[in-house]
Amino acid sequence: MVKILIADDHAIVRRGLTQIIKDSPGMEVTAEAGTGLEALDLIAKHDFDILVLDISMPGRSGLDVLKDIKRLKPSLPVLILSIHPEEQYAVRVFKSGASGYMTKDSAPEELLKALEKIVQGGKYVTPSLAEKMAVSLDKDIQKPAHELLSDREYQVLYRIAKGETVKEIAEDLFLSAKTVSTYRARILEKMNLKNNAELIHYAFSHHLID
Repeated sequence: MVKILIADDHAIVRRGLTQIIKDSPGMEVTAEAGTGLEALDLIAKHDFDILVLDISMPGRSGLDVLKDIKRLKPSLPVLILSIHPEEQYAVRVFKSGASGYMTKDSAPEELLKALEKIVQGGKYVTPSLAEKMAVSLDKDIQKPAHELLSDREYQVLYRIAKGETVKEIAEDLFLSAKTVSTYRARILEKMNLKNNAELIHYAFSHHLID
């Protein structure tokens, strides 16, 4: 029996995922977590065959939690489930050790297909993402400016582009306002932008936010 841990801050999502998996023979949801810290605690105490992780839980970001999980249990496969389109986060989560990336509007059959492939040692990418990754590898072109950012800088960029204030970002990421302002300054410098207005325009034009 494949033992699965689901980490998502919405109980209704966890229940829905559990129901989908319940109908698949050979798979069982053996534990649930509502935060990244709960997931890390469960992983430290129990053995699972795969983790389904929401990348947008409150508190520490899903990317940070993913990196902690891979340090704690490097061999544990992780399927990222996200509300964000593939082009926003998929490449970053694969670089951080994820075995698959799916959006929450995917069909239930896709979830089961992804779990089966990952448990067997493979990686799961949708056909559209595979095509995008192949094109980016095939073309010898300069990376877009946002790919020069660190994961934390990218998180701050994304939140500024969504209209969050420095204070809101600091509270949500457990950082000081001064640290967030420092990240903002680095982002503007690296991307050769002058202010938040140009940053927001860049984010929209590169489809980094909906």
